[in-house]
Amino acid sequence: MKILLRNIKVSELVADYEDRGEEGVRGYGGRLNIRPAYQREFIYKDKQRNEVINTVRRNFPLNTMYWAVVENEFELMDGQQRTVSICQYVQGDFAV
Repeated sequence: MKILLRNIKVSELVADYEDRGEEGVRGYGGRLNIRPAYQREFIYKDKQRNEVINTVRRNFPLNTMYWAVVENEFELMDGQQRTVSICQYVQGDFAV
């Protein structure tokens, strides 16, 4: 297995973000499956979700998120809670 480090801008991550509940959650221009079948549901509480946004707004790095390549798309293996928090914030689902 080969692991490559890539920096993804928030604007790229949230592009075409769509949460269709049990039908799936997608982002990154529709190419990232944010909640593949093996991922749990979103469980962050408000404080945890807000801290993700505060971290990004201060330009601090978030922990590494792992994506797997699946054909011409990606599946999020680790980082779903942080990714959904960012996408929901940008979409205007909550404010900090």
